[in-house]
Amino acid sequence: MSSKQDQPSSFSIHEATDVGWDIHTPVNETVDAQGNPFPDKVFFGMPDPRAPMRRVYDDADVEKLREHLKQHNGIRGLDICEPDQFDRIARIFHRDGFVVVRNLLDAEQLDSFRAGCVQRLQQILSIEGEGKRKYVTESYRLPHRYSLGTSSASRELLHDPIWASMVDLPTTTPILEKLFGSSDYRVRGAGGDLCLPGAVEYQHLHSDVEDEQVIPAGRIEQAVALGVDVKLDQYGEPDLLSKRLIMEMTPGYITINFLMSDLSWENGPIRQIPGTHITRQLPPTPEEEPEWMRLSTLVGAKAGDGVIRDLRAWHGATPNLSRCIRAMPNVEYVSPWVSAALSRQTMPDEIWRGLTSHGKKICRLVKAEPGVWPAGAGEMHPIASRRKALKLQSKQAPEQTK
Repeated sequence: MSSKQDQPSSFSIHEATDVGWDIHTPVNETVDAQGNPFPDKVFFGMPDPRAPMRRVYDDADVEKLREHLKQHNGIRGLDICEPDQFDRIARIFHRDGFVVVRNLLDAEQLDSFRAGCVQRLQQILSIEGEGKRKYVTESYRLPHRYSLGTSSASRELLHDPIWASMVDLPTTTPILEKLFGSSDYRVRGAGGDLCLPGAVEYQHLHSDVEDEQVIPAGRIEQAVALGVDVKLDQYGEPDLLSKRLIMEMTPGYITINFLMSDLSWENGPIRQIPGTHITRQLPPTPEEEPEWMRLSTLVGAKAGDGVIRDLRAWHGATPNLSRCIRAMPNVEYVSPWVSAALSRQTMPDEIWRGLTSHGKKICRLVKAEPGVWPAGAGEMHPIASRRKALKLQSKQAPEQTK
């Protein structure tokens, strides 16, 4: 077992590593905004009642779970598309609420994103845990899991040239134009998540956003562009079936998670529940979740592939029982009818100026003013109160470009 003194100063984001598997971090423990143990079921820290009792690689309960996952984990017949199969991608995405697409990143882009993930995770793991603990758990999340977005004091990573370079790719832009029905979508932010080896708990199923069930004119226009035959009722409004189709076909938010490694049965593959992007029901609790949902994972997706997700769909992280970190950095996009008031100016102007013309267009509302460094950008901390303090300090400092 590694101590704080002999933890590696460098590691791979996709190969075997000594990072993770901290026996001193209790299973299912969450911490509050100050880093204190916080047992209430809130945010992303709902306990998994079926998790192994110890965070140990060769523990008997871990071995039992590992054998079960080896035999059963993964969606059987998972649909995986090529980047130029636009109609098939759109059909599966609107049907299931997600779609896996091969080779969205080339070798150079994959290496770049891997390096960026290592850099950000090094910042997070450089903060020592208390006592014998190797790591600090992120506020309100289960141990060994980190959000690259919420761990940033700016809540985004658009200040990072690596993330910014991924907003407009030759492989992703035509797909997004197909899914949104036009090129008028916008970038909302960028981040992603990381799962260390030894994350033995299932994260509870959840949606990242709720559909507000409103249909402004722009949403109707988007639906028509996507091929929805909108029929009007006697009052000149879309009839009930048309309203349902409009909401089904026009998610407000779409994210692309880029895979840094192959998703295997044991390294914490994301699970997605098909068709749940159009339901108004709440996901089952960890106690009630059926086994088939726990096994509804994207095993078979490869490094460099992307998971394009409707953020309304139920999903969740699964146990990483391997020796490798599982990382999925992302870029998030919004439909043109989503309020511009929700945009945060977290991309420095000099980063924005280096984008393509289309990249500039879709990032225009997240761009900071010239010479202004976005508050908190570049600072990473897993504890919410420390992130807030770091952001406040940067606001009080003289405006500068880093």
